[in-house]
Amino acid sequence: MRPDPPAVPMPPALWHIRAMPQTAAAPDTRVVQGACPHDCPDTCALQIGVRAGRVVRVAGDPEHPTTHGALCTKVSRYAERTYHPERVLHPLRRVGAKGAGRFERVGWDEALDDIAARLQAIAARAPEAILPYSYCGTMGLVQGEGMAARFFHRLGASRLGRTICSAAGSAALAAAYGGRVGMHVEHFAASRMILVWGCNPITSSVHFWTYAQQAKRAGAKLVCIDPRRSETAERCHQHVALRPGTDGALALGLMHELFAHEEWLDRDWLERHVEGWDKLRARAAEWPSERAAAVCGIEPEVVRTLAREYAAARPAAIRLGYGMQRVHGGGSAVRLVALLPCLVGAWRQRAGGLLLSSSDWFAGARRDAWLQRPDLLGARRPRTINMVTIGDDLLRAAAPEFGPKIEAVVVYNSNPLAVAPEGAKVARGFARADLFSVVLEHFLTDTADHADYVLPATTQLEHWDAHSAYGHVYALLNRPAIAPLGQARSNAEIFRGLAARMGCTEQCFRDSDEAMALGAFDAARVDLDALAARGWTRLDVAEAPFAAGGFPTPSGKVVVDAPGLGVPDHVPNHECAQSAPELAARWPLALISPPPRNFLNSSFVNVPSLRATEGAPRLEINPHDAAARGIVDGAAVRVYNGRGSYRCIAAVGERARPGVVNALGLWWRKFACDGVNVNQLTHQRLTDIGRGPTFYDCLVEVECVREDMAAR
Repeated sequence: MRPDPPAVPMPPALWHIRAMPQTAAAPDTRVVQGACPHDCPDTCALQIGVRAGRVVRVAGDPEHPTTHGALCTKVSRYAERTYHPERVLHPLRRVGAKGAGRFERVGWDEALDDIAARLQAIAARAPEAILPYSYCGTMGLVQGEGMAARFFHRLGASRLGRTICSAAGSAALAAAYGGRVGMHVEHFAASRMILVWGCNPITSSVHFWTYAQQAKRAGAKLVCIDPRRSETAERCHQHVALRPGTDGALALGLMHELFAHEEWLDRDWLERHVEGWDKLRARAAEWPSERAAAVCGIEPEVVRTLAREYAAARPAAIRLGYGMQRVHGGGSAVRLVALLPCLVGAWRQRAGGLLLSSSDWFAGARRDAWLQRPDLLGARRPRTINMVTIGDDLLRAAAPEFGPKIEAVVVYNSNPLAVAPEGAKVARGFARADLFSVVLEHFLTDTADHADYVLPATTQLEHWDAHSAYGHVYALLNRPAIAPLGQARSNAEIFRGLAARMGCTEQCFRDSDEAMALGAFDAARVDLDALAARGWTRLDVAEAPFAAGGFPTPSGKVVVDAPGLGVPDHVPNHECAQSAPELAARWPLALISPPPRNFLNSSFVNVPSLRATEGAPRLEINPHDAAARGIVDGAAVRVYNGRGSYRCIAAVGERARPGVVNALGLWWRKFACDGVNVNQLTHQRLTDIGRGPTFYDCLVEVECVREDMAAR
């Protein structure tokens, strides 16, 4: 393997991004327009430099307004990932025990014929015994849930509840605003105060962070609200280190102060555009700053001062992240935070309001029904399996309330053995001798090691796709820059091949990847000529979309008392002293598992240069908690609870608040000690609304160990 190239020095203000030189391409270099496929709100426009059929650089498009020529550390090394020496480039069939990662090479026809025959036999008896399992390994509309959705709808397979990231927050915005909508990311540059709430954009949204830095240089105050003293928190004016799962209590404490000072409210906007705001006032009256502060583990003056400054800053904006919703009360917390801008009339100005997701600005712009063809189900209504509970569901027997036992799983764009909670159960489920599993992948991941067949998939540099976004309002097109390496095929081509072998004769199974990508958006909402010409185009969304109301709710107003949900309140964690005192006495530390800077979910973990930068799996622990357990910085530790244990290296310091430990993930199990990662400790219980995961709602204990902790 060639050594990694030397790091390129970056100006301090741009340390968090990798900007490609904006010099003219060499005469023999062809530039292809693309889009980043990964699970990130920035959805960058890419320019791929190709010379002699090989990618020589991956750069951000300098003309794309939100990408502005810069890429994160991870995607700037996308060529390294594509040309990785361990990439799967031929179909593989298992020859060893499940999990051993032993395979033999087979031809495409042999692999697809056998897979189709085995799926056909199951579908003839019980189509719901077949389960697709996928998420956002690519966010593409074609290679994500395009042809795959057509295939599984035609089979009548079980449907997958894709809830593992944003389900609680999405349900919350739907309840309050009528959909996943918000302010434009570019306008944060003109905000006078920004609450960076429950996210670490230096790691997860670097382009938002450039706008926040512009605002900071212009005099705006930046406040980070996060249990962890993240890289972002260190660069904000103030860090509010609340306990995990107490964000709703903080929001209510701020509301109490706002309602207590009539002059801080924008009563005119509130009365005209918020339905049931008087019920919110009554709820907030129950949460004086002293109560909210006690629940959050902060000082009451922090609540009072933050409320006063938020009310005074015009315009004030909130960048809300997904971390805060990964607890029992995550949905209620997002609803409460989403109501804060309404009290001060922040929506009046384009640099005020809130952004969690912009996904539903694309509602009606994407041709989802054409792409996914739910009509192929006919009158069938298959069950839905929640991807969060895959550990339990793979181990269930057939039952009237559950349906048939899962007999086959087809995994694409995901690595459930690394990302799903309660990992011991997930591993047991995929190790079942009677489970037929097929994995479409670039590498032999933890999940691929358990597959009966591994099928080589193309990367973003090798296929057509189309992309919407959840952090801005630009539609993007991805063109293949190079021919597929080895025998790799696109996801769509693989499912097209299976459909043909299983007798699916509908015309939609003959649509090419290019045709699907070019037809993914509605011409009435998206300028298709501009999209084809430059690779991206902006949706027609107002600059200050809710200055005069007009939310996508039935009434056009923000809703406080949502049908079936009522008025939101703070909901304590499943695992905390308030709701489970005996559990908290046994496992006294709260565990969260935020992503490190160089990984994205489980993607990029196997890129040598990025894994070398991360070193070994780490557990951040506060000096107070470390001293009480005889733990020093760099010591080997065991983190454990009733579900399992996980060994890693202690990083003693102030990044962790007292009583909370931060296990940076998600490492592949095979690269971590003992073949497990932090999800050995998490559980499968769900959020209050949205049926999402509760990864950050977890109690543990930590102890020193003596064993060698070198990561494998």
